[in-house]
Amino acid sequence: MTDTHATTFTNVGRTRFWQRGFLASQSAYVLAALILLIIVMSFLSPNFLTSGNVSNITRNFSFIAIATLGITLVIITGGIDLSVGSTIALAATITSLTMNGLNTAEFYPFAGSALLISLVAGLSAAAAVGLFNGVAIAKLKLSPFVTTLGTLSMVRGLVYVATQGRGTFPAGPDKELFLAVTAGKFGEVPVAFFYLIICAAIMWVALNHTAWGKHVFAIGSNENAGRLTGVAVDRVKIQVYVLCSLAAGVNGIIISGWLGSAPANLATAYELTIIAAAVIGGANLAGGVGGAAGAIIGCILIEVIRNGLVLARVDPYWQQTLVGAIIVAAVLVDRLRSSRNG
Repeated sequence: MTDTHATTFTNVGRTRFWQRGFLASQSAYVLAALILLIIVMSFLSPNFLTSGNVSNITRNFSFIAIATLGITLVIITGGIDLSVGSTIALAATITSLTMNGLNTAEFYPFAGSALLISLVAGLSAAAAVGLFNGVAIAKLKLSPFVTTLGTLSMVRGLVYVATQGRGTFPAGPDKELFLAVTAGKFGEVPVAFFYLIICAAIMWVALNHTAWGKHVFAIGSNENAGRLTGVAVDRVKIQVYVLCSLAAGVNGIIISGWLGSAPANLATAYELTIIAAAVIGGANLAGGVGGAAGAIIGCILIEVIRNGLVLARVDPYWQQTLVGAIIVAAVLVDRLRSSRNG
């Protein structure tokens, strides 16, 4: 007689709660390290958790976090963008130059028009950089590293040519409005932080609840397989590079508002910090892994370290050493976790 009772395997299909979802990701480990670091710093320095210092930390990590969201998209597809620092400077410079040009021409069709036109000009310039990178990489099959390294130099050179190496300053009737929307505060919270939350929410929804997001991950996981399943690989790649440059442009405009000017050397070497934040937050340079939450966590961790070193009066040059060590540690933890799960 045949036994009709199904066999139950108690060791199959059951994983502990910390081995699923976000808790199983590198971002969770980094978040735990961040919380521990904040606790330690609060004991070491009574000034660390003051409202003024927390506001400074929030403002400073917001200066790179939006750009980090953008480069995380690129890294998920298995690419890289070394030109984000130069793009930050380009967007800030074009926005400032446009405001000055409109002021000189006395062209103000309606209230706020100078600001609107200037922002569109700055962001359009940033998008053009991303479009150039995307087409060169997706259509011409050039190396992302080499292409964006070249763009880094070309864009920075254009900034120096446009400004003759000098900084530019916003001017005209919309100057105060420009400063308000870029460097203003709601209480102690910088307005840049709210822009970051909006961008992060949009990115989270796009990656996790749209077909486009699935295509982004598919390209990074296995580009050839994605192409065979109908993913428009070239188009998605171009879109991702454009979004990355737009995010850098937004950060550039925000930084120039806080500074009250757009120096020609603005954001020099920022690409290193931005890529570091994305990698620390869980983005895998091999592609296929990354997210908005991890990008923000990585940015906060780097800024907390920098701020802590300042409060502790440690030589600021140690910051780069520590960030580099954290990157290696983050990659090592991810490798060990992947090996254990595999």
